[in-house]
Amino acid sequence: NRQGNDVGTQYRSVIFHHTDGQRETALDLIRGLDRDGPWVDPIVTELAPLETFYPAEEYHDRYFERNGEQPYCQVVIAPKIAKFRKHFMNQGISPT
Repeated sequence: NRQGNDVGTQYRSVIFHHTDGQRETALDLIRGLDRDGPWVDPIVTELAPLETFYPAEEYHDRYFERNGEQPYCQVVIAPKIAKFRKHFMNQGISPT
């Protein structure tokens, strides 16, 4: 329930699932990462059924793509995308 200095449930990591099959797929992935992944601490991502979806305002959509030159994007988001690419692109997983 934290992202940098921001704390609260709105900053938690969560996977919203439509079906039990999606929930099981996510659980399998989390268990695999806990068992074999590069992290020492366990994955704490919450799993929850999708109830109601509210689209974000237009200016939030594809934020990094549209605002990549902004300091926040350069300092916070760009290193995370680079790390993702380094670890997962060879597995055919894309960040989009």
